[in-house]
Amino acid sequence: MRQRTTNVPRYQDLTSPQVPQTAGGATLVWPVGGLEQHGPHLPLSVDMDIPEALARQVVAELGGLLLPGQPLSARSLPQSGGGLRFPGTVHIGGTTFIDYLTDCLKSLSRLGLGRLVVINGHYENEGLLFEAIDGCAPDTLFADTEVVAFSWWSLVTDAWLGEHIPHFPGWHAEHAGLTETSLMMYLRPDVVRAERPSHSSPPPAGVYRHPVDVDEISNQGVLSSAVGASAELGERLFWHLVDGAVELLGKPSRIP
Repeated sequence: MRQRTTNVPRYQDLTSPQVPQTAGGATLVWPVGGLEQHGPHLPLSVDMDIPEALARQVVAELGGLLLPGQPLSARSLPQSGGGLRFPGTVHIGGTTFIDYLTDCLKSLSRLGLGRLVVINGHYENEGLLFEAIDGCAPDTLFADTEVVAFSWWSLVTDAWLGEHIPHFPGWHAEHAGLTETSLMMYLRPDVVRAERPSHSSPPPAGVYRHPVDVDEISNQGVLSSAVGASAELGERLFWHLVDGAVELLGKPSRIP
């Protein structure tokens, strides 16, 4: 059985004089998540917990440094995250989010990294994250740095879904559903509650409606079904993600 690594080199543990030698030419892995409602059974931290755990394991597998996670996210939408009707979500406006990410990227560019890896865990972040990276002129800002950004679900293959979740509702509707619940049961079982909400009519992808009946498109903020979730499925999915990230990123980086 494969074991997760919890103790990896962290950027914030460096002293200022150590930064040029340690971070220069190295891989820096930055989890970007959110603080969002995930129904009655999962904590608000799901969108941060999953990319952070994956980022930590990527550093363990490939070397480099773990950057503190970005815990707040873009607005939760009814058709992909349940929306703001359900209490608990803390969000940043889209333009502010892009500006914030752009400023962070400019700061990170001064470190002389060999590679910056950004792992996203919140559905609505993805387009804004990519826009921020592309909009900050990476050819100039990161002239000597490789930048790779992806959402964790982008690593899940159709073959894996076909074998383990044949009636998959689509990632937009997997909010607080089978995959997130299973991953959290594996990663943080102490914060997963007993309820397993189900919703038989997930909303369609790429459709925005106003006004919208939130109770019609979700069940207590859950857009599909958490029924059948297990720590065993979460473990298989987590290591599938790790293998996908290692394949995507290729050869190991210099270990500080």
